[in-house]
Amino acid sequence: MATARRAVLTGILALALTGCSALGGSSSSAPASSGALEKPKIRVSMMSTIDTAPFWLAKDGGYFQREGLDVETTVAATGQASLTKLVSGEAEVAYSSYTPFFVAKSKGAADIRLVADASSAGPRSTGVVALPASGIRSVADLAGKRIGISAPNTIADTLTKSVLADNHVDASGIKWVPLPLPNTAAALQNGDIDAGFLTEPFITQARRSVGAELVADTGTGSTVDFPTAGYAALGSFASSSPRTLAAFQRAMAAATRDALADRKKIEPLMVKYAKVDPATAAATGLLTLKSTVDAQQLQRVPDLLLKTGVITTPVDAAAMVVRQ
Repeated sequence: MATARRAVLTGILALALTGCSALGGSSSSAPASSGALEKPKIRVSMMSTIDTAPFWLAKDGGYFQREGLDVETTVAATGQASLTKLVSGEAEVAYSSYTPFFVAKSKGAADIRLVADASSAGPRSTGVVALPASGIRSVADLAGKRIGISAPNTIADTLTKSVLADNHVDASGIKWVPLPLPNTAAALQNGDIDAGFLTEPFITQARRSVGAELVADTGTGSTVDFPTAGYAALGSFASSSPRTLAAFQRAMAAATRDALADRKKIEPLMVKYAKVDPATAAATGLLTLKSTVDAQQLQRVPDLLLKTGVITTPVDAAAMVVRQ
């Protein structure tokens, strides 16, 4: 009898959660899964970038809740910092550009498993900017310059090195200057750097605040539609909590789909979490938002890292993917 009562209560709870539709969530979404989640409460390490907007839609809009997940967040300043939170156990899932994940896997520092995609480089959504007074007008003009990047061995210098190679520019003379993306415009204006790698919305912000111009679109050439960022877990968590990660994947897939269908759903979330003003949120170009990991496309990342010397041993991306 007790078992029957629990079954009834579980069914009622599932129906109640399915009815939630805050921030435009679909009320017809399926309940979590055929089995109880191994770890219904998880922490996700996040960064303040606009391609995380579907995650925040999933969190604020009840998508995770409908899957039986209670998701907390911890903020990381860089992809490397986010990876550190994952490895240390501070988070079960971490968002980062893909480069730190593959570097860690290549070095045997962590058993990284890729759970969900986040974005790829759309036209003019990632690139190197400079002030008109700098005299930098093209990729060729970047030779020997000081270029601001979020951190070494992240998507910032990976994409920049690729576009330099495509244009036969020697990257060995570049001085890479680590600084937070939000500080790049000020660093350009103060003369601390000659150019800086940015993603949206920082490209739009830098143009509006200091007149910076895009001088190298890193979503072109060898890096057209290049995978830029995603979500990862450790292999131990992927093995012990497959239903939990499947619930995370379903919520992210639904939120990404709804974000692509109606941009207005995520513009307020850019303001809230990426700390951009409403005008920038409405005007900024978006990276190509994705959710399902395409192993074949993703293989381009470690291949480029191997080519540019960031890693020294090949990595099989498909072996790292948690199947959806």
